Amino acid sequence: MRILQWVLKLFFLYSIFLQFPMSLAQTSPLQTPICSEADRAALLGFKARILQDTTQILSTWTGRDCCGGDWEGVQCNPATGRVTVLALQGPERDSEHYMRGTLSTSLGSLSFLEVMVISGMKHIAGTIPESFSGLVHLSQMILEDNSLQGNIPPGLGLLSNLNTLSLNGNRLIGQIPPSLGNLRKLQILGLARNSLTGSIPTTFQNLHSLQTLELSFNLLSGSIPDILGQFQNLTLFDLSNNLLSGQLPTSIFNLPKLQDLSLDHNQLIGKISNQIGSLKSLTHLSLSSNMLTGQIPESISRLQNLWYLNLSSNAFSDPLPPIQSRGLASLLSVDLSHNNLSLGTVPNWILEKELSDVHLAGCKLKGSLPEFTKPGSLNSIDLSDNFFTGGISRFFTNMSNLQKLKLSNNRLKFDVLEIKLPDGISSVQLQRNQLFGTLSSILNNRTSSFLETLDVSGNQISGTIPEFTEGLSLKVLNIGSNEIAGRIPNSVSNLVELEKLDISRNKIMGTIPTSLGLVAQLQWLDMSINELTGSIPRSFLGIKNLRHANFRANRLCGEIPQGRPYNIFPASAYAHNQCLCGKPLPPCRGKN
Repeated sequence: MRILQWVLKLFFLYSIFLQFPMSLAQTSPLQTPICSEADRAALLGFKARILQDTTQILSTWTGRDCCGGDWEGVQCNPATGRVTVLALQGPERDSEHYMRGTLSTSLGSLSFLEVMVISGMKHIAGTIPESFSGLVHLSQMILEDNSLQGNIPPGLGLLSNLNTLSLNGNRLIGQIPPSLGNLRKLQILGLARNSLTGSIPTTFQNLHSLQTLELSFNLLSGSIPDILGQFQNLTLFDLSNNLLSGQLPTSIFNLPKLQDLSLDHNQLIGKISNQIGSLKSLTHLSLSSNMLTGQIPESISRLQNLWYLNLSSNAFSDPLPPIQSRGLASLLSVDLSHNNLSLGTVPNWILEKELSDVHLAGCKLKGSLPEFTKPGSLNSIDLSDNFFTGGISRFFTNMSNLQKLKLSNNRLKFDVLEIKLPDGISSVQLQRNQLFGTLSSILNNRTSSFLETLDVSGNQISGTIPEFTEGLSLKVLNIGSNEIAGRIPNSVSNLVELEKLDISRNKIMGTIPTSLGLVAQLQWLDMSINELTGSIPRSFLGIKNLRHANFRANRLCGEIPQGRPYNIFPASAYAHNQCLCGKPLPPCRGKN
């Protein structure tokens, strides 16, 4: 997406360039030539291989002149009538607009093509045609977010004028062709979100002009080649979510323009060199979910432009480097969760900064919940898996922008009545503490419509399930493993956006309301280990997206709804009830 935004700016400048000679042509007595017949045939060859086009772009491709401005996405050189730009961009995050088909080899005949963008079409499949290696004038090839398959053609390494090559977000397999190292003008290379295997080619050392390298979300293995010192213009380097191993190459710390370094979710080992402090331009550093060890180097405090720091899920050890008030001056987001740190208390340099995200899960913090000096800037807090005790009554003071809170798996002990949630909060996770009181203090007619996730499972909450008012946006409600009694209210049908409901391991009784079958978005349902009676309502057949259900250990009786997915769930989902029958259990006897 970042690549595409950069290219669209170039399109704007390119169109201005085209308009200037066009205006000259209009004053000239000579008629501007219509588009080349060969180019028109090549475009129609592409159109013929698209079996479905809900974008309606190709419906404009009619008439003999593809250069007249009526053919959407096509631009030409007005002096020659040759197609120079093919830009077909699908709308972002819109599943209703796409193209279905394959890429025609005929596009390889557009011999004067300089820009090719066929992006965001979702269902354009098949392989990348070998004929594309003949587009010698091509400077930009962007085939992002389609369903392209097969290998990357090695012939793309012949496109010596390419400065942008992005194949992000497809289904490409095989190894990265070493021939791509021949693209010496390449500034942007994006091969992320595919299924590429093998190692990173050492031929990449020839890409001296490279500014952006995105190889994330693949299956790349081996070590990171120590050739990064060649990329003196590199600003974005993303190898995250691969299978890379070995240590961080030392040359990575010699990149003066590097702004974004993302190597998270790999298998990297060793320590972070103190040289990291020399990356003066760095704004984004993510090394989480590796096997890095040792101490976090003190030089990291010299990264004055760094606003995002994520070192979570490694094996870093104490002590944290001493960071003065002026250190990490631009920091907004910090995540040190799940290392071998025994912090005891939240460091002052975190408490006193104007941060948006503070994630310190599993850092052996203890005592009362911390008081932040500038709580108004906080957007997300994760202090789970620690040893905090006491109450929560003062914690939310002035946290007017808080959206996500995670305090799960601590030793907090307080009445739920103490919770005064900020109006805009969307996610609250307080599971596995020692909370008591009733749910009505959280779920009532004043509950914010912004709240999407509430998890208070594994506590000592009692009382009943309160009535649900209209207008709630809850998608996840987990109140399992408490001491809640009473019935499930019929108003549960007001939770029209609910995707996960877990009321297991309580003392809930009565029948299951048929109105629950109106919660059509439900994907996960767990009602196990309660005292429910009656039958499973047939209205549940209206919940089409259910992927998991558990009715085990209640007092239910009668026929299980005979339709998918209820009759194909495992028998264990219905075990230990009074007299349930029908698939997947033995058939019912008689009408009852």
